[in-house]
Amino acid sequence: MTTFTAPGASGRKTMLNKVPEVTIAFWVIKVLATTVGETFADYLSDTLGLGLQVTSIIMAVLLAIVLVIQFRARRYVPAIYWLAVVLISVVGTLVSDNLVDNLGVPLIVTTIAFAVLLAATFTVWFVSEKTLSIHSILTTRREGFYWATILFTFALGTSAGDLLAERLALGYLPSALLFLGMIGLVALAHYALKLGAVLSFWIAYVLTRPLGASTGDYLSQATKDGGLGLGTTTTSLIFWSVILVVVAFLSWREFSARARTVTTPGGLKAGHLDPA
Repeated sequence: MTTFTAPGASGRKTMLNKVPEVTIAFWVIKVLATTVGETFADYLSDTLGLGLQVTSIIMAVLLAIVLVIQFRARRYVPAIYWLAVVLISVVGTLVSDNLVDNLGVPLIVTTIAFAVLLAATFTVWFVSEKTLSIHSILTTRREGFYWATILFTFALGTSAGDLLAERLALGYLPSALLFLGMIGLVALAHYALKLGAVLSFWIAYVLTRPLGASTGDYLSQATKDGGLGLGTTTTSLIFWSVILVVVAFLSWREFSARARTVTTPGGLKAGHLDPA
């Protein structure tokens, strides 16, 4: 649990940051969630035969419910937060798929459009709040910017991943390796060349989406289409299971940390504090 005073608040009410620390576990579950977003959307729409429209309505309603719970939560709760991430990953995939498959919008157009929307969201967020740090999600407005950004990163990643793998015929595995290499370059730029932490985070966050999408397609698609042929059912079950295990571990660790927390003379709680 992380405690901050909002920048520029001049001592106003101290709030709890409602997003997790950026650790290895964060990135692992993020990639898992992005993979599930791709395969589970296909599972519901194609394997179960619900179709894109029905699947989109169901998942959008579920996402809205979970986001209400997330916004009403007083602190970071791993199960709520990561369920919201998984659902928004699925919805982001469905938004892209509906535009391309149902409305016939070219992937290059959706990729550019989502990139513009993402850039616009970042711009408005920064102009309004003077920061894009996820360690400063201290108000409802900032949390709104945060989740809008997450939605556009998932939609953009889906379109960009499909554009490379399918329309440009790069293939699922080469696409996944390409995005993995790009993430490695971002990490190198951050640690070796001192690229800013906030910029590095958001570039990597965007890139993990097409990485997860390409990985999911590679595992689930038929061998004749360049995949391993595991199918969306098996792939989704595997990744859902791993996500549940990791979230259970994070929930236990968060509970243990709060149990060990003691009140300091200054009124803050002793525990892990992330830089804002």
